[in-house]
Amino acid sequence: ALGAGAQVSGSLQVLQPQTEVSVSVGKTLTLNCTVLGDKVAGPIKWLKESGGKNETIYDQKSSWPRVTRVVNSSNANYDISISNVQVEDAGTYYCVKFRKGDYRDEVLLSGAGTKVLVYGDPVDVAVSGPAQRVAAGSPARFTCTARGFFPSSIQVQWLKNERPLSVLPPQVTAEGTGSSYAMSSAVQLTLAPADVRTRLSCVVSHATLSAALRSTYNVSAALRVPPTVRLLAKPSSTVEVNKTVNFSCSAEGFYPAAVTLTWLENDEEVLVEAKSPAETAQGTFELQSSLAVQAVAERNQSVIACHVVHDSQRPVSSSVTLHVTLPPAERGPADPSA
Repeated sequence: ALGAGAQVSGSLQVLQPQTEVSVSVGKTLTLNCTVLGDKVAGPIKWLKESGGKNETIYDQKSSWPRVTRVVNSSNANYDISISNVQVEDAGTYYCVKFRKGDYRDEVLLSGAGTKVLVYGDPVDVAVSGPAQRVAAGSPARFTCTARGFFPSSIQVQWLKNERPLSVLPPQVTAEGTGSSYAMSSAVQLTLAPADVRTRLSCVVSHATLSAALRSTYNVSAALRVPPTVRLLAKPSSTVEVNKTVNFSCSAEGFYPAAVTLTWLENDEEVLVEAKSPAETAQGTFELQSSLAVQAVAERNQSVIACHVVHDSQRPVSSSVTLHVTLPPAERGPADPSA
């Protein structure tokens, strides 16, 4: 195995003085290697071991992206530098002397190895809400995620309108080869109509950050508040024949604004309100509509209904039965409506 046993073979020595080094993402890393007493034909290579696999990153002939030899002409100094370090560069690096073989080069002597730790900032901090809107009065789950950080220790704070919420510690899992980590933190809230103005923030702190990272979610994106539907008849639903009754229907306190208001007479559609809803001071919406009905005798016992469909949900309706009466002069003594 690379790095096992002594790093001396006869007069040959492969010296890697760095046991462990740490570097931040984006910086340049220099790995030291000195080879002494090299009298054997064959190249010096740098190998990276990560996740149980060895990968050549420098071999004196070809150049790998971001990897350069510090002193090109030296027969002893085989230091290399890796620019713009990424979390994937974490692993153990071996400086290895190979003996030239007939078919392929063979490992003659390996350095002890240098373990490289890459300190990575959390990236892609984001808050997500439920896949579908949740009705006021029901619980909704919100999740904060981040990835690409090292080391694994990370702190997460949730704020509801800038006030801290009590939550469990985040779940942290290794990514890929274990050179970086991802985290997930969840909070559950029972939604209320007032949450149309609520801002939910996830604040992430990590050793690599000079200032915490924040992602904010407008809870209105997850909220549904159903309308209250009111139907009124003026002057009243009992009216003399051939008079006009003005019906007014209001759908109040709903969110989001997606709504359709339809007037029905005896389950037959008579009018679809064309106006758009108006926003209220509370951030919810309201829609008002009116319908004028001539109280002809044939309309006695007609059912006038206001039918509201909000955000593709089940309809909410309110209805009134129209009572058409004869004027006093037309009522005979035996008229039952007298």
